[in-house]
Amino acid sequence: NVSPSCNVGIINGLSGWSSSVDDAPADTITRRFRYDVALVSALKDLEEDIVEGLRESGMEDSACTSGFTVMIKECCDGMGDVSEKHGGGPVVPEKAVRFSFTIMSVSVLADDEVEEVTIFTEPKPNSELSCKPLCLMFVDESDHETLTAVLGPIVAERYAMKESRLILSIGGLPRSFRFHFRGTGYDEKMVREMEGLEASGSTYICTLCDSSRAEASQNMVLHSITRNHEENLERYEIWRTNPFSESVDELRDRVKGVSAKPFMETQPTLDALHCDIGNATEFYKIFQDEIGEVYKRANPSREERRSWRAALDKQLRKKMKLKPVMRMNGNYARRLMTQETVEVVCELVPSEERREALRELMRLYLQMKPVWRATCPAKECPDLLCRYSFNSQHFADLLSSTFKYRYNGKITNYLHKTLAHVPEIVERDGSIGAWASEGNESANKLFRRFR
Repeated sequence: NVSPSCNVGIINGLSGWSSSVDDAPADTITRRFRYDVALVSALKDLEEDIVEGLRESGMEDSACTSGFTVMIKECCDGMGDVSEKHGGGPVVPEKAVRFSFTIMSVSVLADDEVEEVTIFTEPKPNSELSCKPLCLMFVDESDHETLTAVLGPIVAERYAMKESRLILSIGGLPRSFRFHFRGTGYDEKMVREMEGLEASGSTYICTLCDSSRAEASQNMVLHSITRNHEENLERYEIWRTNPFSESVDELRDRVKGVSAKPFMETQPTLDALHCDIGNATEFYKIFQDEIGEVYKRANPSREERRSWRAALDKQLRKKMKLKPVMRMNGNYARRLMTQETVEVVCELVPSEERREALRELMRLYLQMKPVWRATCPAKECPDLLCRYSFNSQHFADLLSSTFKYRYNGKITNYLHKTLAHVPEIVERDGSIGAWASEGNESANKLFRRFR
């Protein structure tokens, strides 16, 4: 499935596939760069930085021609409604998917050295400027068949590059690069689709561990990352062949919700942007429930819920200038999750001890948040990083005691990840924020413009 064309500019994204995508004329569906060519072009853009980095670390030109390692972050995200405003173009789906990559760092291992030296680190890993588009497709991200058909060639090229070396002239000398790809810029929906997991409403709530929703709401903090691409592939084989002739339920429990073939390797991590949004949504609901004192009584009627929501929106609009939004977005989430918002909401909460609990909840959350937002938490907020486990434990205790009515046997996916997996990911990768999908998300805006 790799494009044979060598005079590569922008190529037809379906090159290499026999034409079978039926709804839209296949030649309009997708455009992409050949992956290796795009990487060469991105590295050439960084040529000065790389040479500068070599000079600074005292590795003069002669010593280093081989042993360069490039870390690449991959992002892929679907976009709704991208219809042409006055269009007379070909019929294409109104949805688009963008796949892009960012060069995160370049390091070099000199011939006689033991330690790798990092000679370039992307200072703004979440800017749309460092996020290079690789493939633009008019596909609905939920249409698994078409999506895999279009991304297939990219996966094949990436697989081919994993083991090979690229020789490229940098600073006048041919140097040999090897690439590490880390697919971290995916939201949960995309990860589940690529890794063959059930959709996000599943009882298996986590893309990093095997916990079920009920377990995660009982034990909120103590989980470790177990899932990975290889294991998902093995589990899919078990699901497909059912070697122990089990019933569907037993089988599903054995494979922990892997019921489709994993298609593309993603790095199990937490998507900082959507984590923000998911948790803000959750807090928004807690605010409503506290206004209506749900902890005192079970299942209030729809009308009551609606009135609490209206009261909350009115208060937020009046005091915080926050207009109600249809779907939670990043900016709203950032404004909602502040101590002053809590004070404003507390004015509507009748009992003093509940107000105290809300304040405490937000205080803990605001101490946790920088850890998974920062580009480099060890530098930017070392003390909060040290306190993270303590804070998350405290937060979980609050949820399971004071806010028990919401977390009895259920918990949202991102909340589970925020509480259980953050320290482990930061320890492994050094950062969560830097590997998030923001760059790609903000470039979506540009795509809309150009479309």
